[in-house]
Amino acid sequence: MNAEGVAADPAWPADALEVGRIIDAWGVKGWLKVQPFAADAKALLGSRRWFIAPAESTAPASAGARSARYPAVLEITEAKPHGDVVVARAEGVGDRAAAEALRGTRIFIARSNFPATAADEYYWVDLIGLAVINRQGDRLGTVSGLLDTGPHSVLRIRPDGPEPQGEEAERLIPFVAAYVDDVDLAQRRITVDWGLDF
Repeated sequence: MNAEGVAADPAWPADALEVGRIIDAWGVKGWLKVQPFAADAKALLGSRRWFIAPAESTAPASAGARSARYPAVLEITEAKPHGDVVVARAEGVGDRAAAEALRGTRIFIARSNFPATAADEYYWVDLIGLAVINRQGDRLGTVSGLLDTGPHSVLRIRPDGPEPQGEEAERLIPFVAAYVDDVDLAQRRITVDWGLDF
């Protein structure tokens, strides 16, 4: 509670990650239509507290500056997949107009609240920034992102050092067991079967 006796917004988590965006209202009873940023939206579906911010922000505005249409957090009472989107109901969003007022807002979830992964499963966000070395101990670079090709993901490896040009600008390595020997999150390293000349 603050000095006026009003419940204070929950603190913005230090490990907040953007996981989706509210794209529209769904139905007339205040449901939200959300575009998840992952093919598997289990982190979004599993969280009951969504921190939100306007489209142009990376974090919510201060309580004094924030518009009433952008609360700092949505308490989710129900969420489910619906085709390639997620639909959800939140406390305090009781009709279509209230849901439409949230159109465009960005959804963040604390990384610590993501569901645990099975062995040999990884969230993309945990792979970005890891060093990549090959079996010979040569450093190939750092994971700058991933591509989803359908059957499997592909690591995008940015070489270390000065900004490379042409073909040296990036390596693409399929994220499959045939090429990836080990992912060590604690050591922040991925070991691959990939030559320097590939």
